[in-house]
Amino acid sequence: MTDDLAAKLASVRIVEPLWIPLSDNCRLSGRMFAPPDFERKPVPAVLELMPYRTRDRSRGKDTQTHSYFAARGYASIRIDIRGAGDSDGVMVDEYTPQEWADAVEAISWIAAQSWCTGSVGIIGLSWSGFNALQIAAQRPPALKAIVTTCASDDRYNDDMHYMGGCLLGDNLQYGATLFTWLGTPPDPLIVGDRWRDMWLTRLEAVYPPAMRWIEHPERDDYWKSGSVCEDYSRIDAAVLAVGGWADGYTNAVMRLLSHLRSPRKGLIGPWGHAYPHFGLPGPQIDFLGYVTRWWDHWLKGVDSGIMDEPELIAWMQESEPPLNSYQKRRGHWVAEPAWPSVNITRRNLLLGHGKLQDTLEQASGPIAITSTSPDLGTDSGEWCPYGCGADMPPDQRLEDGGSAVFDSAPLSEALQILGGPNCRLVVRVDNEESMLAVRLNDVSPDGVSRRITYGLLNLAHRHGHEVAEPMPTDQPVTVVVKLNDVGYEVPAGHHLRLAISSAYWPLAMGLPHRISLIIDGGSMTLPIRLDHSRIEPDLGDAVCAPYPESRILRPPHRGRLAVTRDLQKSVTRLDVERSGGSFRLADVDLTVHSIGTETYSMPWFDPAAATAEARRLVRLERAGWECEVKTVSRLGFEGDFYIFEGHLEAAENQRTIFQREWKKKVRRSCARSSGAVMRDIFKEEKM
Repeated sequence: MTDDLAAKLASVRIVEPLWIPLSDNCRLSGRMFAPPDFERKPVPAVLELMPYRTRDRSRGKDTQTHSYFAARGYASIRIDIRGAGDSDGVMVDEYTPQEWADAVEAISWIAAQSWCTGSVGIIGLSWSGFNALQIAAQRPPALKAIVTTCASDDRYNDDMHYMGGCLLGDNLQYGATLFTWLGTPPDPLIVGDRWRDMWLTRLEAVYPPAMRWIEHPERDDYWKSGSVCEDYSRIDAAVLAVGGWADGYTNAVMRLLSHLRSPRKGLIGPWGHAYPHFGLPGPQIDFLGYVTRWWDHWLKGVDSGIMDEPELIAWMQESEPPLNSYQKRRGHWVAEPAWPSVNITRRNLLLGHGKLQDTLEQASGPIAITSTSPDLGTDSGEWCPYGCGADMPPDQRLEDGGSAVFDSAPLSEALQILGGPNCRLVVRVDNEESMLAVRLNDVSPDGVSRRITYGLLNLAHRHGHEVAEPMPTDQPVTVVVKLNDVGYEVPAGHHLRLAISSAYWPLAMGLPHRISLIIDGGSMTLPIRLDHSRIEPDLGDAVCAPYPESRILRPPHRGRLAVTRDLQKSVTRLDVERSGGSFRLADVDLTVHSIGTETYSMPWFDPAAATAEARRLVRLERAGWECEVKTVSRLGFEGDFYIFEGHLEAAENQRTIFQREWKKKVRRSCARSSGAVMRDIFKEEKM
């Protein structure tokens, strides 16, 4: 950090709370970081809007990010949406029309202030990356540009609820987290004596999010609302779309570049679910400096040169030993002047008996038969890695051993994949309710197997996600599985492996029966980068404002802890920690505890008895004031239904003030009652 930047950071003014009035008499609570002379010299404004409590939970990283923009000449404002943090009202769900309407009002109010030039930008990560796109689609006049990071344009098919129509384990784990934070109180030092009434109102309004989301198993109007892919033309603002190959949301970057007509840029690094100045695996970059160039161009009219650079800059991952976690990924930067790129060609490889090659001899009969163990997938890594735990996919050889596998010949020269592969398969299954998991791996001469990318498909969704259709049994059916976008260089001497299974648990929640899968043929289409040229963009080293004075009592940890295979009980158990940690914030005299665990259990011969449980605890402490919210979320099977059970308990100064239980049966897409018969068959098989 330069002395000049350090001096500017030291002079940043903080306005807390910044109250933003709305037309229905609600107020949103915000925290503004601004240059010292902003009241005399108006500046553009940058906003971030999300529910994750600017007062405490996200206070540290908010300060690091928004102080930086203030030091660079912006009024940078972090706002808690309605019903979150210290804002008025109630929040009932993610990404609602009320949320967008409030944001449009907030933008109008900010643009009209004497300290604002009238130009506004939105930056966001995850939730706030989603609503950056959604608010841009509302076309508020003052909004000139957005930065959307680790987010999606498609709420159904590319969020942590469903993938290829398969229910994800992240639906339960993230639902459990939001379940807990929905019921947390505002800070009495900000809202005064009404804090308890506000808290009780929030608690009364809580509905378990994971339960709501499994009530919508197809891509209905619930999911279409807020999915900007329904009409990209609604977005006029300039869009900088950012992702990381380790994250769960990278696909949206290339779709946005392909479909938006407003000015746009894409940046994809090796990172997990974080801003690139914090992101792991590294290398971390001076993301805030890069974004400031974006703001300078669109909000100040300064020619920063950013729009003269390639439309897509991406980290090309290189082959290395597979690990559960990385500090830094091996690779290099590449660029494409425009996306879709003329530098990308499609290569088609055919599936034969254990082979993946350009041409095949005519063969009769099936080319692969498999009955996947229902616990296959414990080496999948997390759907959405955060980089602060064991959440990446390790060596895939154990998973490959339980899958139908097709290998290419060793490569005579390096192969670069940039984009999303597709797999076309002719399959037969023995149950109308079935799924496929398809993995593309890089296998070195010593046999180590590294996952490059993967895709899932609920076979009832083979014709689309809006209407589920039972899969014909014992009949050949052609299906297409889309694999996640990726940038990866396979070195010469290594070979490609396609691995296909009918389970990927608990990344996908799985099915209450085992599936016999027969593959009669198919092909893999790869997006191959022809020109292997590299670039060395001036992205710099990560720079941000100092973290506010605090004391870490328990560091955050998100990742898998242990896989246990109980040989006597024939059960596989996976334990996960999902904790934001515990820390003391000196400037607000507050201690925050955010603790989470998950347990997934899969009986080998009775997958209908599989269970998933997520526990969460949030506690806020100050002398004489302690509030705690605990939740339990469980998911299992009963016949043709999912069974969700939820429990919420809130306590003030260790005295319970609120409790509620939920239990609901939700029919699965294309479930059929023969599941009970299948369970009996496998129980007999075990005996």
